[in-house]
Amino acid sequence: MESNEQDFAESLLRIFDNVLLTEGMALSKGYFSDLSIAELHTLNAIGPYDARTMTETANILGITIGTLTVAIDRLVKKKYVERQRDTKDRRIVRISLTRQGKLAYRMHSKFHRVLVKRIMDPLTEEERKILTRTVAEIDSFVDEQYKKYSNGQQYKKIIRDNTEV
Repeated sequence: MESNEQDFAESLLRIFDNVLLTEGMALSKGYFSDLSIAELHTLNAIGPYDARTMTETANILGITIGTLTVAIDRLVKKKYVERQRDTKDRRIVRISLTRQGKLAYRMHSKFHRVLVKRIMDPLTEEERKILTRTVAEIDSFVDEQYKKYSNGQQYKKIIRDNTEV
C-alpha cells in the first residue's frame, strides 16, 4: 500500500474510533450519563415524533425483537421510552420517546450536526459534493463487504465494545 493510501486508511480508523470514544465520553460526563451509546442509538431509531412498532424499530436497528425488548425494558425503567398497546390490535406494541427521551435524542443529534457543520463549512460547494460522493462510496463499499461476509445474516450495528444496538 502506498504511503498516502496507508495514511488515509489510518485516518479512517482513527475517525471511526474517535467518534465513538467522543460520544461515549460526552455521555458519561453529561446529563444523560445513565445512557449507553447503544441505548442512544435505540432512541435514535425510535425517533422523536411518531410511535413506532417494536418490529419497525428492530428492523431499523437490525436486531431481533427479543433483543430490542430487553433494551426497551431498560429504557422504560429509565423513563426515556414508553410503551402503548395498539388500540385496534392489542398484539402490536408501539414505543415512543418520553420528553426526557426526546431531549436525549436532540442532544445526540446535535453532536452529529456540529460534526458535519465543522467539516463542511470551510469547503466550497464543489468540495462538498466531492466529499459527499466520496463518503457515499466508502459507505457503499463497507455495506457491500458486510453483506459479502455476513452470508445474509441480519444487519447489526456494533458498538465499540461489541455490544449490539
